[in-house]
Amino acid sequence: MLPLLEKDKIVVQALLKAGSCPRCVLRFCCVGNPASYKLSSKELSTALYKFLNDNEYKSEPMANDQPLCKKLRLEDCENKDMDLDKNGAAKVPSNEALFADVGVRTCTVCLGVLQDLGENDFVKKVCGKVESAGYHFSSLVFSVSLPPQLLVREHATWLLVKQEAGQQGSFLTKGDILQIKEVFKWITHPLLSEELGVPVDAKSLFEVSVVFAHPETDGDCHFLATVCRDCFRPTKNKQSIFTRMAVVKALEKIKDDEFLEQFPRQLVAPKGSCTVQEIHCAHNSVYVADLNFSSSGREDVDVRALGNGRPFAIELLNPHRTSFLQKEIKELQQKINNSTDKIRVRDLQIVTREAIGHMKEGEEEKTKSYSALIWTEKPIERNDITFLQDIKDLKIDQKTPLRVLHRRPLAVRIRVIHNMKVEYVDQHHFRLYLKTQAGSYVKEFVHGDFGRTKPNLGTLMNTTADILELDVLSVDVDWPPKLDE
Repeated sequence: MLPLLEKDKIVVQALLKAGSCPRCVLRFCCVGNPASYKLSSKELSTALYKFLNDNEYKSEPMANDQPLCKKLRLEDCENKDMDLDKNGAAKVPSNEALFADVGVRTCTVCLGVLQDLGENDFVKKVCGKVESAGYHFSSLVFSVSLPPQLLVREHATWLLVKQEAGQQGSFLTKGDILQIKEVFKWITHPLLSEELGVPVDAKSLFEVSVVFAHPETDGDCHFLATVCRDCFRPTKNKQSIFTRMAVVKALEKIKDDEFLEQFPRQLVAPKGSCTVQEIHCAHNSVYVADLNFSSSGREDVDVRALGNGRPFAIELLNPHRTSFLQKEIKELQQKINNSTDKIRVRDLQIVTREAIGHMKEGEEEKTKSYSALIWTEKPIERNDITFLQDIKDLKIDQKTPLRVLHRRPLAVRIRVIHNMKVEYVDQHHFRLYLKTQAGSYVKEFVHGDFGRTKPNLGTLMNTTADILELDVLSVDVDWPPKLDE
């Protein structure tokens, strides 16, 4: 038995007469019970017919104290095709007439979305597309995109229902009506879950989206652009100005009488239902981390990353497979390491998007250690370089280096050289070990970049200096977590 009240009968009759499907009838009667919508269209039609013919319900008096059969809408009186009884009241169509073609006609409100498009055949079509796409997933999120003209037709129907309910002293707001998308998901989610064998979860990383279209009624929205011009503005990324958001804003702005002047009160019955324009499957990115590649910061191609290497991550776009055994990842790591002697990776693992943020902190907030082979123009002795080891937390001003000025904005950045150690090689060479703030340009600190970095190693030693080799010894970011071998 449907959760409807006696006062709903007049609304049910008005909606069926206007060409609404049984599920849209329940939506406009504010039925919030999902089980009612899961009945088949035939079962719902039968239940509504029994409801209208249930003699146990007692009619509630109208606001004007007129009995139900004499309830009269002004617009219906103006209709030349309207039959009046001997008392001048509108004749209420028989309940049999209301259900004459309810099983074959396309709903004037949802345009068929809540009819056959919410049944088993549609679900099987979606599942067939999902299975053929070849994705690996343990849950899914289901989303639908509806034609914007449904909003216009729903608004017109709401005005009808508001009038019917208002004459009975009931107060109905548009927000009380259940949304098509919500009802559609109530119907399809259990069917999708059963067919695919996985739960439908709003937090799933795998999304199945369906786009509906109804070209026959695309023009329903056009009058709004004349009445509410400021709501419809061309955008670069949209093919049409009649976006869902624009139509919503226009309907919120337009007055009821303005709407009824432009849009027919009696909705034109469509010739056919909405069609499925697109079924799209997509999976959120998967991130893979380990060490030895450049991502937490970057270096020139002639700079090696030694020691524990450099944290990096690879983003796999729209992956068809997202679950991997640790054994498989370990085998991949070994395959990479055996393929070349140029690089080596370790701690290969799947990580979350949030974990990438921790790695990126190392670009500016952490410290890095370097080993550099330095050349000096002036001959040096051991005692000429030992003073560098006494310098702690040296602040330097670095104007954007000339070599990266084409891709980075011109600015002066303050960086810190935390400490230095030296190893004498010969009269023109020594090895310099530095611990610096991440983001420091080490090459420019050595040669000065034509005075763009101050102070620099050349000014500190009062000679021209240059860098011959540079190695990264460590990037001090505790990421990703170390794995047991």
